[in-house]
Amino acid sequence: MKKLKYILQKEFIQVFRDPSILRLIFIMPIVQLILLPLAADYEIKNINLAVVDYDHSTVSQRLISKLTASKYFKLTDYAASYTEGVKSVEDDLADVILVIPHQFENQLMRENNASLQMAVNAINGSKAGLGAAYAASIIRDFNGEIRVDRTETPRFSNIPTIDVRTTNWYNTQMSYRIFMVPGILGILLTMVGSFLSALNIVREKEIGTIEQLNVTPIAKWQFILGKLIPFWVIGLVVLGVGLLVGYLVFGVYPLGGWWGYLNLYGFSALFLLGALGFGLLVSTLVDTQQQAMFMSFFFMMIFILLGGLYTSINSMPEWAKWVTRFNPVSYFIEVIRLIVLKGST
Repeated sequence: MKKLKYILQKEFIQVFRDPSILRLIFIMPIVQLILLPLAADYEIKNINLAVVDYDHSTVSQRLISKLTASKYFKLTDYAASYTEGVKSVEDDLADVILVIPHQFENQLMRENNASLQMAVNAINGSKAGLGAAYAASIIRDFNGEIRVDRTETPRFSNIPTIDVRTTNWYNTQMSYRIFMVPGILGILLTMVGSFLSALNIVREKEIGTIEQLNVTPIAKWQFILGKLIPFWVIGLVVLGVGLLVGYLVFGVYPLGGWWGYLNLYGFSALFLLGALGFGLLVSTLVDTQQQAMFMSFFFMMIFILLGGLYTSINSMPEWAKWVTRFNPVSYFIEVIRLIVLKGST
């Protein structure tokens, strides 16, 4: 055990002597944890709307006002014709064109039926789909308001109605930032554990000290533990720093009091063993730190994209779901979100 103690002392001294490693350990997670939840937001807002109003009626103006009053649409062009509306899409000034035909109000009031035309720029498929869905939802709501205005309801109506009231659990404001912070924290823990452990061992190869260690009277398990335990401890420290940043900046913290923190640290300690083992595997396959970074980056992209951080695993194709079953990051992201947002045990 004395030999292991000396190796651990040497590793901690080596880590804290290198300023670049200290920046990777502390500054990188803090900056990414602050910036990524602010930037990574799948809620589409400020969709550029071009309107072609051939009707110029009170009802058409009400509809336009209802669309622009929402936080989703921004009126950028009031075109005189559909051709001008298409030109605004070609010039990247509009994402959605709403065409209100002639006699729109008359048809709606007299025939109880009227048509609208909506053209969507589908270069960005996600933005196009959500923009069309938002517009259709607002138009349906507007249609309901028109029906209510035209219906002469008696003082006491015997017509049954269904009153739907929703309650959001765990994320009451449906904030995407609160959903993203735990997942990003899991990714940062993976990067610190796998990247640093791989770079540290490969660095011994590059500077030639690995040969000196081979001739010392230490066992292989002592060498491996001496290399991995410091980064296991550092990973848990990074987790604490990330939780502090998440609480101070976004107000996100594990539910369940101290039991929630114990759960989170327990699962994180187990997960770090896997991340460190992955870094150790990478270090045995490469000879330089540059190769280690490239290989780690390749697998990190798979971990992130197929880990459920940005895209729900349930919405992935079947082959991708099978890949996620072998991705340890996907399990850790699910665990950390359940503990932080739900207070799961």
